[in-house]
Amino acid sequence: MLEYMEQVSPGEAENIRKTIQDLFRQTCILQTKCDPVTLVQRDNPRYQVCLRHREFIGDYLSVLDCELLHDPQEKLFRIAGSGVVTEHMNLMTTKLVILLKLIYRDRIMGEGLNATVTNLEEIRGYGQNTGLITRRLTAQEWRDSLLLMKTHQMIEIPGAVDNLEDRTPIYIYGTVNTFCSALDVNELVQKYQDTAETQSNFIKETDA
Repeated sequence: MLEYMEQVSPGEAENIRKTIQDLFRQTCILQTKCDPVTLVQRDNPRYQVCLRHREFIGDYLSVLDCELLHDPQEKLFRIAGSGVVTEHMNLMTTKLVILLKLIYRDRIMGEGLNATVTNLEEIRGYGQNTGLITRRLTAQEWRDSLLLMKTHQMIEIPGAVDNLEDRTPIYIYGTVNTFCSALDVNELVQKYQDTAETQSNFIKETDA
């Protein structure tokens, strides 16, 4: 492996290192990234590094009990395996991911790929309509959930999470489907509606 890195230019070797770091930090690398200011899609140079050095990166990751997977349909590389540090999503973050998955589906079916943009106001509306969000979320809950989704390339947001306003555009990547159950979105909504109802009944019984 050291020989391979010595055969490429210093600049390319650094690109490989940063690409591997990004894979561990954010789990996947997309072919195109959305500019957070203009929401215009741009080619992602990290994806091209994965293409050029796919065999080497795959061999390197295998030593760490990880596997490099390529999804040509979703146009991304991602890592899997026992060596990947998984980040647990709490119940509220899971619900928000489901809502984004639902919004993404509605956008794709109704307006096409150029309309996969939402905002906090719309997410809250979907949450109320589906019964997945039945209370006002704290600023910390929004912050934690949005940061996790941004880190794992599910969304792109302009600027800092703390500066988001109700109608600030949030771009949804197709990877929102990768990080959520393969179940149909309607099944997911029903599953977590049942969870919320169970929790609500438990609280009522406890209070009684």
